[in-house]
Amino acid sequence: RRRESRSRSRSNTAPSSRRDRDRDRDRASSPPDRIDIFGRTVSKRSSLDEKQKREEEEKKAEFERQRKIRQQEIEEKLIEEETARRVEELVAKRVEEELEKRKDEIEREVLRRVEEAKRIMEKQLLEELERQRQAELAAQKAREEEERAKREELERILEENNRKIAEAQAKLAEEQLKIVEEQRKIHEERMKLEQERQRQQKEEQKIILGKGKSRPKLSFSLKSQD
Repeated sequence: RRRESRSRSRSNTAPSSRRDRDRDRDRASSPPDRIDIFGRTVSKRSSLDEKQKREEEEKKAEFERQRKIRQQEIEEKLIEEETARRVEELVAKRVEEELEKRKDEIEREVLRRVEEAKRIMEKQLLEELERQRQAELAAQKAREEEERAKREELERILEENNRKIAEAQAKLAEEQLKIVEEQRKIHEERMKLEQERQRQQKEEQKIILGKGKSRPKLSFSLKSQD
């Protein structure tokens, strides 16, 4: 069993190296910055955070897998040691009880019973270990479900906040467009008023300078004195 555990441990290190190469390839081929609806550059920070989070989850899963392998090896070793100890105690007890009787028959019977007791104890220990493992798996699954629910709730809150921010930005952009349009109208009115003022000023200057026969002519005459 220890050889099988070691072979499984060695075989499971290869996917880890392949995942490292895949992560390096993902980093090399990371997409460029995106442009949002307002023409602003969106940082690659969010995608990098997601990739980092995925890598951390993979590392966590790999660590948990290695921990389970080590725990299984320790448990198997403990089973072997505990079985050997119990077998030795049982052998010593049975031999001591039956030593005065038929020696050959006693040894054969003791060995048979020892083997039978060994199989029973191994089965009991394995069943107990399996029950403990199932309890740990159930507890771990419950924790994962709780974490998943919390994560989904946080994602929902984040999505709602992003939606509200986008709506606020759209409303702000609309208000800015209205302000620009009002400013444009005010500017046009000012230009019209300025043009009208300049036109009236020119008309007044024409009247003053007599252009366009708008200034009355002056006549002079000599009167004789009696």
